[in-house]
Amino acid sequence: MVLGTVLRTERPFSTVGSQHVPTIICMNTTPSPLPRKRLPIGIQTFREIREDNCYYVDKTGIAVDLVQSGKYYFLSRPRRFGKSLFLDTLKELFEGNRALFTGLIADTRWDWSKKFPVISINFGDGVLRSRVELDQRIRHILRVNRKALGLHLSADLPETDIAGNFGDLLREAHAKSGQRVVVLVDEYDKPILDNITDSAAALELRQGLKNLYSVIKGADAHIKFALLTGVSKFSKVSIFSDLNNLTDITLHQRYSTICGYTDADIDTVFAPELPGLDRAEIRHWYNGYHWLGEGVYNPFDVLLLFDSRTFRPYWFETGTPTFLVKLLAERGFFTPDLAYQQTSLELLSAFDVDAITSEALLWQTGYLTVTHAHELLPGIWVYTLGYPNHEVQTSLNTVLLAGMGLDAQRTFTQRLHLPALLRAADMAGLRTHCAVLFASIPHQWQTNNPIAQYEGYYASIFYSHFAALGLDIRLEDTTNHGRIDMTVLFEGQVFLFEFKVVELSPQGKALQQLKDKGYAQKYLGRGEPVHLIGVEFSKDARNVVGFEVETLSNS
Repeated sequence: MVLGTVLRTERPFSTVGSQHVPTIICMNTTPSPLPRKRLPIGIQTFREIREDNCYYVDKTGIAVDLVQSGKYYFLSRPRRFGKSLFLDTLKELFEGNRALFTGLIADTRWDWSKKFPVISINFGDGVLRSRVELDQRIRHILRVNRKALGLHLSADLPETDIAGNFGDLLREAHAKSGQRVVVLVDEYDKPILDNITDSAAALELRQGLKNLYSVIKGADAHIKFALLTGVSKFSKVSIFSDLNNLTDITLHQRYSTICGYTDADIDTVFAPELPGLDRAEIRHWYNGYHWLGEGVYNPFDVLLLFDSRTFRPYWFETGTPTFLVKLLAERGFFTPDLAYQQTSLELLSAFDVDAITSEALLWQTGYLTVTHAHELLPGIWVYTLGYPNHEVQTSLNTVLLAGMGLDAQRTFTQRLHLPALLRAADMAGLRTHCAVLFASIPHQWQTNNPIAQYEGYYASIFYSHFAALGLDIRLEDTTNHGRIDMTVLFEGQVFLFEFKVVELSPQGKALQQLKDKGYAQKYLGRGEPVHLIGVEFSKDARNVVGFEVETLSNS
């Protein structure tokens, strides 16, 4: 694997177009000279896209590279990122349907003289709750593939012998066609993820999937190519112990754009859709996903934006991460860490039913992305994670606030007043605002939920309240989960916050720490007012008890 450095171009987040206030921004009304095509919203079939004159971002060159470079692959990408379409593209490629590829990169790079039998396995439909249901689904999938390839079930094997029948299918398909078989697995992990909160069921389903996937390595002589895709990356020990020859291309520069749209794709393929939309806002809302290469846009968001002409968190709204929010809340996850988290490849890959790290879960599901990577020592890589874009920052922090005990509608209404308070540097109003925010958490909820007792609880609420507006927040120094220095840059002013948890009475230590550490020095050169704000919370009072302010200027 070739690892490189990813540099993210920082762009200040604005308050325009929060998830609760959809905004249409019309900046350029010049019509595009290119004809508009059909938007492939929800279409995962390559043939339909090509035959129905839909927009198509050409991924066929990447597909050819993949086939020419190896044999067994694994790819993890968040939901609704185009994994199913890429697999279907490979299917049409191997089946030799050249007419669909006219004018595409693969047209002149692929050997069309050969056609290969393709076995497609997809667990994307429905929810399977038990091993019995899983085995029934697998038997159905194998029957469908046999019928498609013109093969019959062997009389020597009972249908209940899933591993035996899968192996038999591979051997017979090879023998009949004279070509080795292509195996494409979509949503390989969905049965497990659908039951991730029920460990017993998840482990049972994991074993059933392992029974199926283990056949692939033993049938090496009959396989031309295999690609397994999903959202998560379960450890090889738990699910791929017998398939240890998979090449993981999840973090690989060469394949970083295998799913999603690049800036160039937006500007060329979708050029007819751009007039009337602010190009910078499209990037601000939906770009920023990195897998150690060029950044990509969330394709689901982009297509729905072009259809509705309205900026909204479309991808986030299709699947609010209930399990994720619950897990982070139970663990007392320090929400400021969402903006800046350093980790290793081993930790990012540490995902299993009984060992799910918060960082791996956030990254694999698409709520965090790699913003930077560097080699600390030879072979020792450090990855920095952060929000990919405005959509994720605002939406995720909004639902996390609810997970920490705040009423969603009430806190949204309160947030509407926050920009005006910052704009006017109304410190008295800001203190009242914060007090009302924490007072809105039901006393009974705080009493019955242990997450209200962890050291970073108050700072997490404060941070997520600001982050849910998409403000330009910079975390300068996180020393432990009891204090944090949070910088907010807003309309020509700098706000430096320091948080402390005290017993009951304010002690003035938060503001003093800001002054002692000289945090303001790096911002004084901006020529803008710098407000030092020390905030002290009391666990006993369950609210803000200290709110001290000192404003510095360059005059």
